[in-house]
Amino acid sequence: MYAAEVDQALSLPVDAAVSALATLREGQWFERKSGRTSPRDLAPALVAFANAEGGCLVVGFHDGRLDGVPATKINDIRQSAQDFTRPVVRLRTEEHTAEGRTFLVLRVDPGETVHETTAGECYLRIGDESRRLGFAQRQELTYDRGTEPFDGSPTEALVNDLSPAQVEGYQDSIGASTPEAMLRARGLLRRDGRLTVAAYLLFADHPQDLYPHAHVRVLRYTDVHRGSGATLTLDDAADLRCEGSLPQQITDAAAAVERLVPQRRALGAAGRFVGHPIVPRDAWLEGLVNAVLHRSYSMVGDHVRVEIFPDRLEISSPGRFPGLVDPTRPLSISRYARNPRIARVCSDLGIAQELGEGIRRMFDEMRSRGLADPLYTQTAETVRLVLSAADAIPEDVRSTLSRGALHILDVLRRAGRPLGTGQIAETAGIARPTAGRHLRALQGAGLVRWDGESAKDPRATWRLV
Repeated sequence: MYAAEVDQALSLPVDAAVSALATLREGQWFERKSGRTSPRDLAPALVAFANAEGGCLVVGFHDGRLDGVPATKINDIRQSAQDFTRPVVRLRTEEHTAEGRTFLVLRVDPGETVHETTAGECYLRIGDESRRLGFAQRQELTYDRGTEPFDGSPTEALVNDLSPAQVEGYQDSIGASTPEAMLRARGLLRRDGRLTVAAYLLFADHPQDLYPHAHVRVLRYTDVHRGSGATLTLDDAADLRCEGSLPQQITDAAAAVERLVPQRRALGAAGRFVGHPIVPRDAWLEGLVNAVLHRSYSMVGDHVRVEIFPDRLEISSPGRFPGLVDPTRPLSISRYARNPRIARVCSDLGIAQELGEGIRRMFDEMRSRGLADPLYTQTAETVRLVLSAADAIPEDVRSTLSRGALHILDVLRRAGRPLGTGQIAETAGIARPTAGRHLRALQGAGLVRWDGESAKDPRATWRLV
């Protein structure tokens, strides 16, 4: 679901709004509760929304119909965050009446720290579930939510500095009455009246005036290696800087990548040879969107980069994965939004849906084409995604290889260039003789090639076949 669907339903005449809310699919930003629910039992959902990107909890619906909130419980529900969450979850409460019954709309803002119930339980919204976190998961969330998300911090820009066309278009899409009401509904206008960083990045014509690093650079290389100096392989006509608001950056960068990505000719369904991108569009587009939405905008001096090679795409994004995440096991990464306000607005705009599924979607797209799995790696300041055009290893071959050999193969794929045995051993964190044994197994499987003059050649390297 899109976050805007709730706002669109509430903007309808009250009878139509009730019908829409009763049937709207629950998801990342929306949940219904019966009017009979105790205020204490609302706490897990409130905490889960606050620990993610915020959301909307509608109280007074049960089994597809309006059951209403008893008058004696309305004030208790209004106080549920105050009484049963800590730190207290910030929310705004709206009261509506239809068919002689009252229902409440609790709009939860993204939290500035990690929230829990007064029973000491921590929850995170993942899809349509308020998932209770274990110790390690909570620690991971705490590492990244120890301070207020940067996209919620104030900026020096004013509402008048935003693009009227972009603001009005989004205002209409969620049914807000004024620009200020729209901005407040998404946590883009602080209580002191100042704009947030998210508002400026999302709706200014040229947010690079204040945040010059907030752009996407698309580059194409003519060789599988970047080279350097006189041997630099960068295509001089394919170094593009995409600026403007975040939605505009994504649109422009996607158009540039689609134009520049290499094509392979293959027999199509109509029996004719047609061009296909070396990496499926849905895979690299998901990687691009995730990089823009989840990068660290507090880090200056760097930007999102999409580098296109004849055999792969690499997408680099400033910032690291949160806390305890292991980038070598990307499918185990739980839902995470460094910029919760940006993520929610981009969902409203249809740029992204339920973002926790993005990584899995990339894997599915690559596997459906028989290509190698996406590879993630990170440095002290950057996350890099590699989408390789190399064929996936056939299962009968994979079954003959040890886990260590497969790890060596990933090391070579991430490097994107030939490496010596010592370099491979150091990167993989294993002894040189062990690396040599795994490399010989890969060579026997026809997956790597050794290039050297003799067995003792110090310049000898291993490369992917």
